Amino acid sequence: DGGKGGDVWVEAVEGLNTLIDYRYQQHFKAQVGTHGMGRNKTGAGGDDVVLQVPAGTQVLDEDNDEVLADLIEVGQRVMLAKGGDGGKGNARFKSSTNQAPRKSTPGWPGEERWLWLRLKLIADVGLVGLPNAGKSTFLSAVSRANPKIAAYPFTTLYPNLGVVDLGPGSRFIVADIPGLIEG
Repeated sequence: DGGKGGDVWVEAVEGLNTLIDYRYQQHFKAQVGTHGMGRNKTGAGGDDVVLQVPAGTQVLDEDNDEVLADLIEVGQRVMLAKGGDGGKGNARFKSSTNQAPRKSTPGWPGEERWLWLRLKLIADVGLVGLPNAGKSTFLSAVSRANPKIAAYPFTTLYPNLGVVDLGPGSRFIVADIPGLIEG
């Protein structure tokens, strides 16, 4: 028999606070199972792929309208795509009357899906203050964010996000919150 293909899982882990890693690598494929060999050897199963995300991540379907999973606690794990089943080899169909069968069945293909990951947590730190207090300037100085900076009030109409990187494994998100919304 052929080996079963690996599954694709998503797991909420501690120590992550952004989905920035999935910005650059967007396609994940679990390992396929190996073929069955001679001497009645069964093929090995494929390794699973585990996508590690921060707690507070939602998994949405391709249309971005249905929530398939909501990982709110560290350690939660959900299967996103099931691996294919290995085919049945001729040894599976052996009987006392047919000791050398010439029959086999192909395996089933695994699932293939397009999904969206959305983080519900907007930021670890929020900058709050009056208009023209320098919140956007501070955000642009401590991160690579490029918020709109101007010399008139109410420049920031929507929250701007920036990632502050303090070294390996030490980063956090800062949000520039609008001071007041005019009107």
